[in-house]
Amino acid sequence: MVNYSSEPPDTHPAPQDTPAVHAVGLTVVRGPRTVLRGLDFTVPRGQITGLLGPSGCGKSTLMRAVVGTQAEVTGTLDVLGHPAGHPRLRTRIGYVTQAPSVYDDLTVRQNLDYFAAILTPGRAAAAQRDADVTRAIDDVDLTSHADALAGNLSGGQRSRVSLAVALLGTPDLLVLDEPTVGLDPVLRRDLWNLFHDIATRRGTTLLVSSHVMDEAERCHRLLLMRDGLILADDSPDALRTRTRTDTVEEAFLHLVDEATAAATPKETTR
Repeated sequence: MVNYSSEPPDTHPAPQDTPAVHAVGLTVVRGPRTVLRGLDFTVPRGQITGLLGPSGCGKSTLMRAVVGTQAEVTGTLDVLGHPAGHPRLRTRIGYVTQAPSVYDDLTVRQNLDYFAAILTPGRAAAAQRDADVTRAIDDVDLTSHADALAGNLSGGQRSRVSLAVALLGTPDLLVLDEPTVGLDPVLRRDLWNLFHDIATRRGTTLLVSSHVMDEAERCHRLLLMRDGLILADDSPDALRTRTRTDTVEEAFLHLVDEATAAATPKETTR
């Protein structure tokens, strides 16, 4: 879903060569557990950056930190030229959680009308809202289902409705938390084609999390995570070259083995 705000538009956006996201020493402590451990990384603009790693490694926590909804965050985290959570970012970021966030008793168009009214309130903005809703429905290829109740849609279609809500207002950054989980291979392929279209046609930055390693090959850049740490921040080709492996999954396992070996105390001989 999207974070909304009545704040005025950002009149001093960061230069286009500034990373969409830049973190230094990003740390999140939840109770006795350190969930994110001093992360340093960047997310370049206008590309798809994949955040990959096993379940429980901290991906969702990192994404909540980026969109400004995570408590107990320390370190530096700048998003689109502002500190994460800054009010001016709320209309510039689209955020889709793992579970589709739509109202089952409303149609696709009614769902988008509702959220568009929150995003751009007032009678004067009615024409713009209608145009934004129509565009977002078309973007996710649900025009033929615009008048269908959300509760009657398939899982993949409901995910598309959530994505359409996030696309209202043409955000500069889309943060998608495991958007393809539970979908069949055809729907996963169609969604990734849509992600690439949004990035290349509109110049939108996408940060997409997944625990499915074959989706890494669809990204321009990768952040590989394990146990609250980032093992690599690079392109898929560079990762395969550096680790001398054929796939990103093999590269990830190679990096895990390296990290494990480095963390294991070496036995001393007498």
